[in-house]
Amino acid sequence: MKRTGNIIVRGRIPILIIGILLLIPAYLGFVKTKVNYDILSYLPTGIDSVDGEHILDEKFSDAATSFLVVRGMDDKDVAAIKQNISKVDGVENVIWKNDVTDITIPDSMLPSTLSGAFTKGDSTLILIQFKNNSSSAVTQKAIANIRKYLNKQCYLSGMSAIVKDTVDLSDSETPKYVLLAVALSLLVMCLLINSWIVPFLFLTSIGFAIMYNFGTNIFLGQISYITKALAAVLQIGVTMDFAIFLYNRYEHEYHKNPDKEQAMAKALKASFTPVFGSGMATTCGFLALGVMRLQLGKDIGFVMAKGVFLSMVCTFTILPALLLLFNKPIHRFRHPTILPSFKKLGGFVVKKRVPLLIIGLVLLVPAYFGQKNVSVYYNLDRSLPKTMDSVISLNVLKKDFNMATTHMILVRDTTPSYEIADMADQLKNVEGITDVYSLDQIVGPGIPSDIIPSDIRDMVEKDGYKLVLANSSYSSSDTAIGTQLKAMKAIVKKYDPKAMITGEGALTNDLIDISNTDFNNVNFLSIGVVFAVVLLIFGSLSLPVLLVCGIELAIFINMSIPFYQGETIPFIASIVIGCIQLAATVDYAILLSSSYRERIRNGENKFDAMSKAVQHSTKSIVTSAMTFFGATFGVYLISTISLLKSLTLLIARGAIISTFVIVFILPAVLVLCEPILEKTSLHWKRAPKLLEGKTSQEAQAEDDEDDM
Repeated sequence: MKRTGNIIVRGRIPILIIGILLLIPAYLGFVKTKVNYDILSYLPTGIDSVDGEHILDEKFSDAATSFLVVRGMDDKDVAAIKQNISKVDGVENVIWKNDVTDITIPDSMLPSTLSGAFTKGDSTLILIQFKNNSSSAVTQKAIANIRKYLNKQCYLSGMSAIVKDTVDLSDSETPKYVLLAVALSLLVMCLLINSWIVPFLFLTSIGFAIMYNFGTNIFLGQISYITKALAAVLQIGVTMDFAIFLYNRYEHEYHKNPDKEQAMAKALKASFTPVFGSGMATTCGFLALGVMRLQLGKDIGFVMAKGVFLSMVCTFTILPALLLLFNKPIHRFRHPTILPSFKKLGGFVVKKRVPLLIIGLVLLVPAYFGQKNVSVYYNLDRSLPKTMDSVISLNVLKKDFNMATTHMILVRDTTPSYEIADMADQLKNVEGITDVYSLDQIVGPGIPSDIIPSDIRDMVEKDGYKLVLANSSYSSSDTAIGTQLKAMKAIVKKYDPKAMITGEGALTNDLIDISNTDFNNVNFLSIGVVFAVVLLIFGSLSLPVLLVCGIELAIFINMSIPFYQGETIPFIASIVIGCIQLAATVDYAILLSSSYRERIRNGENKFDAMSKAVQHSTKSIVTSAMTFFGATFGVYLISTISLLKSLTLLIARGAIISTFVIVFILPAVLVLCEPILEKTSLHWKRAPKLLEGKTSQEAQAEDDEDDM
């Protein structure tokens, strides 16, 4: 690495020029990367709800359907609105009662199935089908154009409308997230780092990595709006410690020998192993999200893993060039920091190791119980502000038509009409089902089937399938919806074994089942890969267990807090927060453990070694954790999307909790388990021959660094 360090130092100007030029294709890739705002679209194929959704999209254009409720308006005015909507680009069909009967006929003279489908009290219902899926640009533009024809008496709801409002809200807030994350990170670093210039250089280096990360997302095809909103913020918080470690090492080398080039070359060599080790642990932790059947995990995990790797690259290329270029201003504009020396903290932690360990064990029981029983929600509209148009409209739809959820049932057209009628009658008896509609029911005996226009018939009978709609009084995430769907499937499959039930309710129910499996898979794999990386770094069987257990305690405490506060968190948070917190804060544990081991190898007893390790490591840990906290807590403060708000609060709080556990409880565990560590670790008390002679020098360097 020494030779590579010299190459980087000598080639710093070309490196900066190349880095700046690469920002151009990165920006173009960022602009052209599509963003997906429909979480349900990340469900895996091969299940009825998803396969049925694809059939609805391809054959019926029903995968993107909106509901328009019009209150207190004459039929002729409603007909005019319908006519205007049908002309909007991107709209496939607009369905209302005038498609099957003359609006001059009083509702009282129409079959109850027909009048009840479109009219309840002074409210009438219009169904709008789009040519493309909910999150497509064409559908989103169509929603915006439709709203131009609506007034205060009109309420447009459905997944397409919710996605549109989510797009607008997310696009308006995401730049604010990044700006506030940068501002708060700068504030924290200016207070905790001894130069006014360095925080700006850190963020510039990470800014390069963020642009490269977002630019290369184009090769993934698309990213979710959650990833778009959080990736930059997380990348700042998770990878800042790479920059802090390199800078601290550079300052130490420069203090010994004010030849900046030699100092940087030595700093790069000394920093490579700890930064690479921490970076790989973090990268592998994020990659564990890729095992989720819900493809959203792969989306977040791959983008963040790629971001961590690119931040490592920029830490060893862009940042050294910037530090050397601005070496004079860095040292000219130095200032004292607000951080204490932590000299007494190390002694306190070692002296009180037994009480601190007992506190950790006492916290474990309620923390485990709380995180195991925390309530989660799955309905996407709950994560949006209640004042949002689509959410207000959804509540109106539920109130006026008792349509909390609409199930869409696809039956093969070889199924006789009388059997479909029998099936519909049985479905009406399922608890929570309010209405069931098929073409034959709506037409009824009073309206000859041959007068139904072919284009209207094609909406519900096409290409080998018949479509039956069943309205449910349960919301899509209601616990009772699972029982309801189970009963419906038993009825439907009796008439057509290959029939499929889809729609938001069925998709959400499958989402719940898949999420429960994903939760366990992600937790086990993230723990496994981090264990493996720590094992490779330290050559120890016991140390990875102790480090992972320490961080898992912090995760349990973090996840249990909503339970004891009586709060409900979004389902995605319950799946990914453990992985994110483990990946983001394992660096702190690695730093402390590495410092402890080096002093043990230097011949110090375990108490003195841990006292100095805590003293040395805490400053870097606190600086990194507070930067991480500031970046994510800022999003929590300003976000109006509760999904992002809950997720960022958990991440921010997790950084602080992990810091306390690693600084106070983990040292007690390591000291008390030191005999076990010695027996289960390679070269625990003596460095390998290739590294002999460096242990004392590096430990002394850390002590000198503390005195600076």
